[in-house]
Amino acid sequence: MRNTLLLLLPANLLAQEWRHYGGDAGGMKYSPLKQINRANVATLRKAWSFHTGEISDGKTLLTRTTFEATPLVVDGVMYLTTPYNRLVALDPETGEKKWDFDPKIDKSRPTNLFISRGSAWWSDGKTRRIFYGTLDARLYSLDPATGEPDAAFGDKGSINLRAGVADQFPNRAYAMTSPPAIYKNLVICGAMVSDGDPKGPSGDVRAFDARTGKLVWRFHVVPRAGEFGNDTWDGESWKDRGGTNAWSILSVDADRGIVYLPLTSPSTDLYGGDRKGANLFGNSLVALEAATGKRLWHFQTIHHDIWDYDLPAQPNLIHVTRNGKRIPAVAQVTKTGFVFVFDRVTGKPLFDIEERPVAVSEVPGEQAWPTQPFPVKPPPVTRQSMTPAELNTLTPELQEFCSKLVEGAEFKPLFTPIGLKPTILFPSTNGGVNWGGASFDPETQTLYVNSMEIGFIQQMLRQPAGRDSVVPYRSRGRSTPNSRFWNNDYIPCQQPPWGLLTAIDLNMGTFRWRSTLGVVDALTGKGIAPTGTANLGGSIVTAGGIVFIAATNDSRFRAFDKETGKELWTTRLPASGHASPATYLGKRTRKQFVVIAAGGGNKYNTTYGDEFVAYTLP
Repeated sequence: MRNTLLLLLPANLLAQEWRHYGGDAGGMKYSPLKQINRANVATLRKAWSFHTGEISDGKTLLTRTTFEATPLVVDGVMYLTTPYNRLVALDPETGEKKWDFDPKIDKSRPTNLFISRGSAWWSDGKTRRIFYGTLDARLYSLDPATGEPDAAFGDKGSINLRAGVADQFPNRAYAMTSPPAIYKNLVICGAMVSDGDPKGPSGDVRAFDARTGKLVWRFHVVPRAGEFGNDTWDGESWKDRGGTNAWSILSVDADRGIVYLPLTSPSTDLYGGDRKGANLFGNSLVALEAATGKRLWHFQTIHHDIWDYDLPAQPNLIHVTRNGKRIPAVAQVTKTGFVFVFDRVTGKPLFDIEERPVAVSEVPGEQAWPTQPFPVKPPPVTRQSMTPAELNTLTPELQEFCSKLVEGAEFKPLFTPIGLKPTILFPSTNGGVNWGGASFDPETQTLYVNSMEIGFIQQMLRQPAGRDSVVPYRSRGRSTPNSRFWNNDYIPCQQPPWGLLTAIDLNMGTFRWRSTLGVVDALTGKGIAPTGTANLGGSIVTAGGIVFIAATNDSRFRAFDKETGKELWTTRLPASGHASPATYLGKRTRKQFVVIAAGGGNKYNTTYGDEFVAYTLP
């Protein structure tokens, strides 16, 4: 049964807006707009900008800001969330503020980052609401006309998301950093949970009534006694297990009534000696009946994760063609660089997946799973290993630094457990591919994936007796920013490229093209060709033939030809745009805009900003 609410709206109206975080409920990140196209994109200019006024570099406040939001544009209004979790309504053609709502989070309390990726729109045809979650674990329902909380929802407009999942762990982190998913009258929520200790707040995915806030269903991401998958946990290691949450974005097939969950690693994320087994539903793509939370099918992309290789991105609900037949599919990108493609109804892989033997762990008590799944197609979009011969020699200074960094370290392939000696692995715990995910062009069945070639160098150390009895071994990295495999200026220690944009033909499972994504100004200034950079945030693709992406650690916003991968337009941002763009048509001007949050910072640079920028044609 098709979604009747969408059928009530003219198709051309939906095409002009950006009603979901990923453009549509299935996260294609595609727009049929083509006013901006290959012929004129080079003339794009800044139309307006909006400053949130929210910048923290971690010096005054304990936590740093990252501006990762993608806005909604509905009925001529833009809805933007900020790092401090305000929700701001803007005129999408001028940037003028209409109203804002401030949940007044406690900014003195430490958290991972000040972050909010966006909100969700709901309507039953009469009532309209904006839903979004906060770092202090509140789910808010706001009137989109005024920004006022809906008094009928929960406790005067919000519900406490910690209730029922974090009661036993009052001092442990539980937050909502990504927008909820909407299905009919349900608001379906994942969460960010602490994963530093084995036990902690539950990562269960829950659905709440959009009108009242009452709990409708709850899916146990770590199966309990008697439930399917519980036997993949040794003994009672499943009890109160943290992690295995959905901190990223969920997808909804409204026509079929299915919600898709990208789940993460169980805690602790780098040691699993106390949770022997495959550990369902860790690192699994799970399809649930959206109305009830009943499991329909699942696929585990990593068994017994001990690398923190979460499923970080929204599943892309797409269609592919096989033997002349159109098949509803779901593509899941991963931190490891693999792209898994399934029939979205049955869960059947659309490309073969092989279970291959991998290395054992040398850490006492650890029991790595003996095999891991490798999709035969498409090829991985990121580096999965390196050799000493591939060390960075672009400058004498880089060669000297990187040579010292690898002294005494072992270079290992993907899925080698972190060892008792320093171990160099690719990708790092941030991927590969991260929460920015992929965009999909339905005209050519092409998936566009940005990736970063960043490794990490870690070793497992036994904890001193009496100091930390929760787990006997913890990981420790070498002294580079975030223990990544780079120098103090965030320049990787292997040969480039370090950032790529890849176009994948999902009918064939082959690459159409690959383009270097990003530049290091300090190197291009010395005559070195573009190398690519670390990148966080994703792309969108349009019928105008354009792939728009910021993401890179070089404060640029770019447009690529979707057919060839040629870079057609580049502009400098006030700070790196670690977010995914959106595009829409202005109701008054009838002009197409493309927008990006430029907040910089995050874990990848020290330039912070607070500007949200819109571009249009002259």
